[in-house]
Amino acid sequence: MRQLTAVASGILRDAAAGASRSAPARRARPWLAAESAAGGDQAALPWNGPNAGGMAPGAVASAQGLRQLVGNVLQLAEDHLGDEGPVDEFGFDPAFNARYLLPVARFLYQHWFQVQIRGLEHVPAQGPALVVANHSGTLPMDAVMLQAGLHDEHPAQRNLRLLGADLVYEVPLLSALARKLGHIPAAPANADALLRAGELVGVFPEGFKGIGKPFAERYHLQRFGRGGFAATAIHAGVPLIPCAIVGAEEIYPMVGNAKQVAELLRLPYFPITPLFPWLGPVGMVPLPSRWIIEFCPPVPTNGYGPGDETDPGAVADLSGRVRGTIQRKLDDLLDERGPAFG
Repeated sequence: MRQLTAVASGILRDAAAGASRSAPARRARPWLAAESAAGGDQAALPWNGPNAGGMAPGAVASAQGLRQLVGNVLQLAEDHLGDEGPVDEFGFDPAFNARYLLPVARFLYQHWFQVQIRGLEHVPAQGPALVVANHSGTLPMDAVMLQAGLHDEHPAQRNLRLLGADLVYEVPLLSALARKLGHIPAAPANADALLRAGELVGVFPEGFKGIGKPFAERYHLQRFGRGGFAATAIHAGVPLIPCAIVGAEEIYPMVGNAKQVAELLRLPYFPITPLFPWLGPVGMVPLPSRWIIEFCPPVPTNGYGPGDETDPGAVADLSGRVRGTIQRKLDDLLDERGPAFG
């Protein structure tokens, strides 16, 4: 844990130092310069030299890689977000996604969380399907890891189009970024349009109830709302693919909720974790928990008839079957994984 804190502190101190310098014409921040990766003065980095605290070489390498990736994200926002590119009707830009989101996600996926992904044979190589997953972790890191895993490890390198909460699209920069990365507002019409276009669509029916639940309730699924995802799948005639994600619950253990702060900021919750807000931005560095993502066998919808999507009983039954499958798989994966760290 001391090494993690040293890594995060170093990244943020370096960021603050660079931000304080003037950069009249160059939009990229000085602290993002690439010379360190090309053989520059590594001893000058805050996680090297006499104050490194005995950090292992692997931790140093991870810190340097994370520093570069954070730089890519900032440059993305400053230099490229407004670029024109080939996008679909919802604003998805595959080239932008591959160039900016995936390198950052890939670092976290492969090196920080060391995600194991299974059951990819249950995800079709082409054509529409609706992936239904549990949601957790205070911040939606599970959504990004799910996208990265399907793109990098599925034989067809499928892009997952995620349905997002309205809150995401009320923030200008975040809204534009989300659309470019393939996210769309979680409306039945949007989901139906994507499925009919043959896309692989992802949904987290727990919503904010999932990612904002207390740590004591980890891996206990919250309500799946009114089963809108099930009605959408019935209407479009596509299979539902239950997906269980273990590991996200531990990255930001939520031990409290500052409700007054949340109301002031118009947020569904304001998390209190063992590190945040006590350590400031350092407390936002996710803990490197051990992850397993597993896709379960598809639940078909071809047995339903026209109009069944409006039948509350049919929708509730299908929603409940998918929810039960995910909960059972979560229980199995937790037993298999054991401790979250180590």
